[in-house]
Amino acid sequence: MQLMPDSPLRRVALEVEAHVATEGWDQAPRLFALVPTADLVAREPGLADQLSADPDSITPIEQELSGDRELEDLLTEIVWPDAVAGCAAVVERIMLPPEAEASLPDDPDELLAAVAAHPDRREVRLVAAITRDGRTHSTVRAREPIDAELLEGPDLVPGLIEHLLRTLA
Repeated sequence: MQLMPDSPLRRVALEVEAHVATEGWDQAPRLFALVPTADLVAREPGLADQLSADPDSITPIEQELSGDRELEDLLTEIVWPDAVAGCAAVVERIMLPPEAEASLPDDPDELLAAVAAHPDRREVRLVAAITRDGRTHSTVRAREPIDAELLEGPDLVPGLIEHLLRTLA
């Protein structure tokens, strides 16, 4: 298996995924502001001992979300301040193989029922991380088997990445 090239964005995406994974499955969506660690330490020197000493590192700062709306809907209203270099989101979804799409109903209620009952559905946790300069990194982990491999790459979750990019425009 070839690893992705290492970068501060890749490391923070993996950190966010590992952090969320410690709390198990069936979680609400999570959103993180990504701040250059050096900037954070300059503003809050007392945090220096708790954060990476790597001058290029990025620190994720979790944001509180309203639990009564879909993340994609909330993202249409978010505009990050200049101090935020990027953002990351974590969502759990059900994925189907591409060949299953042709047989899915158009009605939203019927679609949800069909996806939930589909024998080839897979529950997954998606992480997307982006920066203002357009760099992206994403991860996908299946719920089953319990030791499922973490897949990663720059564009594994293009829809979520697109939603996040709009918050930085």
